[in-house]
Amino acid sequence: MQLTYRKAFKTILVRDLTIAIRHRDDIFNPLLFFIITVSLFPLGIGPEANTLMKIAPGIIWVAALLATLLSLERLFKNDHADGSLEQLLLSPCPTFVLVLAKITAHWIITGLPLIIIAPLLGVLLNLHQDSYLALMLTLLIGTPVLSLLGAIGVALTVGIKKGGVLLSLLILPLYIPVLIFATSAIDAASMNLPYDGQLAIIGAIFVGSLTLAPFAVGSALKVSIN
Repeated sequence: MQLTYRKAFKTILVRDLTIAIRHRDDIFNPLLFFIITVSLFPLGIGPEANTLMKIAPGIIWVAALLATLLSLERLFKNDHADGSLEQLLLSPCPTFVLVLAKITAHWIITGLPLIIIAPLLGVLLNLHQDSYLALMLTLLIGTPVLSLLGAIGVALTVGIKKGGVLLSLLILPLYIPVLIFATSAIDAASMNLPYDGQLAIIGAIFVGSLTLAPFAVGSALKVSIN
């Protein structure tokens, strides 16, 4: 049975990654949005190094949050439009396994590129040299949370034709704790203060989301489709 679940997870994961590679805008649009948003701040605020250093953690994290939100609507929409989502829900494999595979694919497509490009944008914003490790750790732990929590909102609005605004209203309040603790950890690192506590809280949110979100998404999908 475990092998069957693993095979189903791998099948959905490979399928979604293959579709994303064929439609490269799914990968590049959030990444370009992230880069453009961060790049506009030095132009609007000015090149003063100390000012950029103070606001860099917030800018990078807010841009990452919005880039993830931009890409969320496609998580289930295309499958719902072509009828494959109903087939997934009718599959004998537990829904939470299939949902977790789709969320994992979404994070690989959206979250991983943001993590890779973030240090370069940190240089652009004159991020403190002691903050880069904290930036990478918070993004590595926090971006999966954005995908997991975001999937709940997408599942609730998948049957609505223009649910983008509603999705934002549902999801943004859930993102605020991650944003607060992530920026706090980066700020603490810049002052050579310990930030283990903030990372532990983000990690706890990640574990809780990983445990509960796939079940919540599965239930929400069944309600939205029925």
